[in-house]
Amino acid sequence: MTRVVRSARVLLAASCLAAAATSAHADPKPLWEAGAGAGALVLPDYRGSDESRAYVLPFPYIIYRGEFFKADREGVRAEFLDTDRVKFEFAFGASQPVRSSSNKARDGMSDLKGSFEVGPSLSINLLRSADRSSRLDLRIPVSTGVTLGGGFQGIGWQTSPRLNLDLSDVAAGWIGASGWNLGVAAGPIFQSRKRDAYFYDVPGDDVRPDRPAYRSSGGYAGSQVLMALSKRFERVWVGGYLRADTLRGASFEDSPLVRRHSAFSAGIGVAYVFGQSARMVDSTAN
Repeated sequence: MTRVVRSARVLLAASCLAAAATSAHADPKPLWEAGAGAGALVLPDYRGSDESRAYVLPFPYIIYRGEFFKADREGVRAEFLDTDRVKFEFAFGASQPVRSSSNKARDGMSDLKGSFEVGPSLSINLLRSADRSSRLDLRIPVSTGVTLGGGFQGIGWQTSPRLNLDLSDVAAGWIGASGWNLGVAAGPIFQSRKRDAYFYDVPGDDVRPDRPAYRSSGGYAGSQVLMALSKRFERVWVGGYLRADTLRGASFEDSPLVRRHSAFSAGIGVAYVFGQSARMVDSTAN
């Protein structure tokens, strides 16, 4: 199960890598594309941890551009409303497990299990160029999570409203550098007390001289900025991302499990596309 959850985490990070993977032009594209690749990621054990892990894992590269169900640069989701300016959909994600025995701040505490996330997301287009090569959206995802392995446990909800800027072919004026696409997303995070408690509470049984009891309250959970750069060649997709995270002012900032108030995570990925459908569809997706 741990291997499955870690693979899911790589898929989630691959979505970050693919955040600006293609042009926004509505050119006909295959209904589906399939491939495989590998990603190298450096991620903190959890937000606020002062310890990070490196992951090198394979991942499937799957693009599906159906009218209802989609799997593309924006993740795996089911669209219920898709107009010229507004989208409403359900999105899916995952997070990696953490062994407390491998993390000094959590030593002796229960492990953090990997989780599966699902919830609605509203996207509103604010600005876009006439040729759709650039666009600015307001995205408001809300998700709830359940743990995987050893039974299912709800870990509360989270929302991360953010501005999302997509720029296609950002290096078009540079010789040999055309085709690169950039995505930038930034915004605050808010989450329930239950989610705060899962990651940051210290119950009485886990108290130590250097780890006092703590009970979180929920609310503001810091902010994130994500930048992703990628390019699709004929059969090869490459990409990389950098994410900056700050917990300054977060409701759980004083938890003894918060050892670092700012952090960076990064990843690179390469995938080879070995098949695609003969059927073409009109799409602005990857």
